[in-house]
Amino acid sequence: MTLRDTETLDLSTPTGPMRCAVFAPAAAGRYPGLVLYSEIFQITAPIRRLAAFFAGHGLRVLVPEVYHEHLPAGAVLAYDQAGADEGNRLKYTKPVAAHDSDATAALAWLREHPEGNGRAGSFGVCLGGHLALRAALQPACSAAVCFYATDVHTATLGEGKRDDTLARLADIRGQTMFVWGRQDPHVPLEGRVKIHAALEAAGVAFTWHEVNAAHAFLRDEGPRHDPELAHQFLGLSAAFLRRHLA
Repeated sequence: MTLRDTETLDLSTPTGPMRCAVFAPAAAGRYPGLVLYSEIFQITAPIRRLAAFFAGHGLRVLVPEVYHEHLPAGAVLAYDQAGADEGNRLKYTKPVAAHDSDATAALAWLREHPEGNGRAGSFGVCLGGHLALRAALQPACSAAVCFYATDVHTATLGEGKRDDTLARLADIRGQTMFVWGRQDPHVPLEGRVKIHAALEAAGVAFTWHEVNAAHAFLRDEGPRHDPELAHQFLGLSAAFLRRHLA
């Protein structure tokens, strides 16, 4: 499916305007929405390619700048130590409540879009995997796909390193899908076991995948990229989202 030119949107949120990139199919139609959450580096080239992939599969994709209160609009952090240090600093600076209000605004924009179908979901990688899960706590989110979501098992997202994601899993009303790399030091076996047990206890409708791969294996840049697994799990993600959002 061919795409429209990428649009830039400054979406109003309680903590200020949030710069977003919008990717959508070119053909006329009513498409479901997807909030696509980036890693700590914001809207990098690999994230843009991810968004284009999902737009090519019939979704209107909104990619927010996750640190819009702290960085200038359009800022992208580099995939280097300095970029990682800044991204991780901001990960523990921004309050979780601000991430939640961002999600509320993003989901509402997608659900109310005149060319939408009234449904929206979330997708995210790394930090974005956790944010996609946070979005799923809101009734407006019908499906969520979370790749190697960080800080969930430790409950350390946001200001004060104290979030309530695990404690609120029973709030999820939509379908969820989780993908983990067994060689990911950020989410070790004991962390994955803890998250899985919490999902079961909460009665969440979820799909669970673990693969032999490193953290960030989906990112099509850098030595940890696994093209074959990325191809496989992007296909599974697109099918999952189409099924639950169409």
